[in-house]
Amino acid sequence: MAQSSNPQFFTQEELNNLKSTYEVGGLEAVVSLIRKKLQELQNTELHIAVTGESGGGKSTFINTMRGLRRKDKGAAKTGTTETTMKPTPYPHPNMPTVCFWDLPGIGTTNFPAGAYLQEMNLNKYDFFIVISDCRFRENDASLAEAMKELGKKFYFVRSKIDNDLRALQMEDEEFNTDEELGKIRNDCVDNLEKAGISSADVFLISNFKLNEYDFPALKEALEDGLDDLKKHIFLLSLQNTTMEIIEKKRVHLLALIGIIAIISGIVGAVPVPGLSFSCDVKLLTYAIIHFRNHLGLDDASLQRLADTVGKPMGNLKAVAKSPFMGEINEQTVERMMVKATSYTIFTDVIRFIPIIGSIIGAISSAPTIINFLKDALNDLTENAKRVVQVAFGSH
Repeated sequence: MAQSSNPQFFTQEELNNLKSTYEVGGLEAVVSLIRKKLQELQNTELHIAVTGESGGGKSTFINTMRGLRRKDKGAAKTGTTETTMKPTPYPHPNMPTVCFWDLPGIGTTNFPAGAYLQEMNLNKYDFFIVISDCRFRENDASLAEAMKELGKKFYFVRSKIDNDLRALQMEDEEFNTDEELGKIRNDCVDNLEKAGISSADVFLISNFKLNEYDFPALKEALEDGLDDLKKHIFLLSLQNTTMEIIEKKRVHLLALIGIIAIISGIVGAVPVPGLSFSCDVKLLTYAIIHFRNHLGLDDASLQRLADTVGKPMGNLKAVAKSPFMGEINEQTVERMMVKATSYTIFTDVIRFIPIIGSIIGAISSAPTIINFLKDALNDLTENAKRVVQVAFGSH
């Protein structure tokens, strides 16, 4: 998975507005604009539709993307029969603004293709994932054409690839995995072309092998097809399965530090003894918990990962040794801040929002806030990587 480019949370127009507002009204004048952006990040919604013919593995895919198993609370219902009778939302357990929608299978007696396109309200979804466990057919192509007319992105996913390879291997002693994967991919592409979809990208996956076949490439493609705000929340919703995912999360969370420092430094009112600044300890406490949860180090995320890989949660938690893994409250954060006395602003934080770098520089407490949050983020990132090493090996 390629390294993430710097996230651009502010549009150029917003940056210009921040600059002019700051020049006219000073620090206090930009508070509401910065707060509004942070609130926008928290409230941005992403709606992902998963569709295809009945029985193709849609519900299992939705559970996998949310780090859940079939029997877990809130999991999508799976089965060999048609279990989804209407569009059903499944919010992410940690990020409810990211919602996967299990759409009824197209082309069944309950939902013939013609009626399907009218009843599913396709406009509401950000992009579509079309899943098949065999070959893509005319119904899949009809759905893709409808999405194309709406200007929606769509991705073809060939599921249960491990089952196919296992069956082929039992039949052929000279079985070659790469060669067989190429045949399956070409067959899917050929069938889509016959149905009128040219130059289609097909991702071959197993819902139970998260780091194999095309699953990592699919996640990267989904991420790359989104704007920066939605890319941010999609990335943070991903279960930690590789070092690359964790590093991308670190980069995106790092970009938030400058925003948090401005808000905390301007409007904070809780003095920290022994230091020459006031900061909003509540906001910093929120930030650390936010970092920890999205790096998969809260107990619920660790348990889901343990269930995914079939290992005891204690084995994963044992390698997460960090002062930020225990109870985090305003008192503990205040004590930690007393020790954070370095006053060198990190340029790799400021570079994410260069036009308002001068705003950060004008806040006397900003260097300490930035250093403190970056140290916390780096510490949690290293712990998240150790957890993944234990869970998956050296991915």
